[in-house]
Amino acid sequence: MKQILVLCTALCLAWNAQAQRDQIAPVDLEQLETLEDTLGLLAYAIVNDSLEENRFGAVRVFIPKLVEALKHPHSFHYPFEQLQTVSIQYPQDSTFRIFTWQLYVDKDTYRYFGTIQMDTEELQLFPLRDRSDGFSSNLEQAEFTADEWYGALYYNIKEVEQVDGQKHYLLFGYDADSFFRKRKLVDVLTFPNGKPLFGKAVFVNPEEQTAKKRLVLEYSAAASIKLNYDPAHELILFDNLTTVGGSYGEGPVNIPDGTYQAYQLKAGQWEHIDKVFHTWLEEAPRPAPVLDGKRRGILGDGGQ
Repeated sequence: MKQILVLCTALCLAWNAQAQRDQIAPVDLEQLETLEDTLGLLAYAIVNDSLEENRFGAVRVFIPKLVEALKHPHSFHYPFEQLQTVSIQYPQDSTFRIFTWQLYVDKDTYRYFGTIQMDTEELQLFPLRDRSDGFSSNLEQAEFTADEWYGALYYNIKEVEQVDGQKHYLLFGYDADSFFRKRKLVDVLTFPNGKPLFGKAVFVNPEEQTAKKRLVLEYSAAASIKLNYDPAHELILFDNLTTVGGSYGEGPVNIPDGTYQAYQLKAGQWEHIDKVFHTWLEEAPRPAPVLDGKRRGILGDGGQ
C-alpha cells in the first residue's frame, strides 16, 4: 500500500509539472530549459566547488541568469527541477514562491540569497538581501523588509488564515550560522501594502509578557533537531533543548533532551504548549529530511 501511495504521489507531481509547463509558450519553454541547464551547473558550483573564488563567482553569475529566466512569460509555472541545491517553496494558495540558497564562506560564515516571485502577469520580484551580520537586537522581536532580511534556507512553508480574513505565512528555515552552533527558525511573512515583511507577533506564551515575532532555536552543530509543522497533530512541533557543556572547547551548547514543545493555532495566533507527547525517550529521535522526500535537495543538517 505504501508503494502504491508513493507511486500515485509521484504520478501526481509529474502530471502537475507537465500541466504547468503547458502554460508556457514553446519558444519560452525552450529558452527556459537552456537557461535551467546553466543555472543547474552554477547552483551546483555554489555549494560544491572547493575554491572560494569559484563559489563566489558562481553566485555572481547565477543571480542575473535567474532573473533573466524569470522574465519569460509564465515563468512562475516553470519548476526549475535541476536546481537541486536551491529551495523553492510555494504556499498553498500559490500566490508567490520563494527561492533561497546558501553560500559557504568559511567555517564560521555563511551567506544566504533569495528572492520572492509573485504570481503576476508582469514579473514582480522582491530580492532578499541577507543583513544578518549586522543584526544585534533581539531576533525574536525584530521585523525585517526584503532589503534587511535575516538570511535562511527555507525548507517548508505553511499558509495561515487569520480570523480577520488576513493571511500570514510561516517560513521554516535553517541557518548554518557557525562551526559549533546552528539555528532553525520559524519566520512570519506578510504582505502589507503588497510588499514582503518578515516578523509578526503571533507566537504567544503565557509565561512571557510579549508575543514573539518569530521562533529561533540555536543548537549544537553536533545535534539534529526537529522544527516543523506537523499536519497530523496540527502543531508547530519542535525539540525541547537543554544546555550542556561543549565537548570541543566551544562553551555551553543546546541539545535536544527527547521531549517536545509545540505551538497550536487558536484565533489567528499560535499558543505555546509546554510539553507534548508525554513520553520520555532514551535518545532524541533523528528526524526525516527537511523536504519530506520531495525532489529538492537541501543544505545544512537535513533535520526538520
